[in-house]
Amino acid sequence: MQIPSFSVGDDPGPDFAALLRASGLNPAALDGPASAAGPIPHGTTVVAIRYADGVVMAGDRRATSGNFISHRSIEKVFPADRWSGVAIAGAAGPAMEMVKLFQLQLEHYEKVEGQALSLEGKANQLSQMVRNHLPAAMQGLAVVPLFAGYDTRREIGRLFQYDVTGGRYEENDYATSGSGGLHAATVIKLGFADALDRAATVDLALRALITAADEDSATGGPDPARGIWPVVATIDAVGFTRLADTELAERFAALTEGTGR
Repeated sequence: MQIPSFSVGDDPGPDFAALLRASGLNPAALDGPASAAGPIPHGTTVVAIRYADGVVMAGDRRATSGNFISHRSIEKVFPADRWSGVAIAGAAGPAMEMVKLFQLQLEHYEKVEGQALSLEGKANQLSQMVRNHLPAAMQGLAVVPLFAGYDTRREIGRLFQYDVTGGRYEENDYATSGSGGLHAATVIKLGFADALDRAATVDLALRALITAADEDSATGGPDPARGIWPVVATIDAVGFTRLADTELAERFAALTEGTGR
């Protein structure tokens, strides 16, 4: 593949999405409702919670197509780069595509500029991608992500949520998205406290997903029989770290001990 070249006035610079457009690689616009192609898998529920040293992000593993379970082990929490992560809710295919493009955008910017975007800049880039996706969202392919990361300049964890039009809102303590987000948010609101440590925050995220799965049929709870556990990650001064399933299994067993679940 030949590397494209541009004149000074047409150079897209560090914007990877602009590079795709300038190279004629834009995806074709939808010419009808997405439902005409058949049931579309949707993923829920995801949460992000700030703690003393950073942010915890977590998501259940179920994807549904209408009233059917289309996937039991889909992943909804991904590293955006070393210091940030993105969690997806909504139409699964476009959401995963958006994550991959977002990861490429951050890597492309760093290579062109010689330094990483600020956390605020990363949040703004994702906002633009969600806004550019609006035509597809109007056809039934809405994507509403969460973004969180460790701000290396301020040395704190920060988190952001979005609406379908690309509106970006920074939250101080926690954020949720997806059909089970309301139930998860209630649990987090009741259990949140300033300066929670990592262990307490991970347990709070698990309790939120367990409750969401109890109340929302589109959200899947931990499944010990199949060995399927939520995707849980911490983002702190060390970077993005995904928790091992063995740790999640132990925490789930401790949380449900004596509850009859």
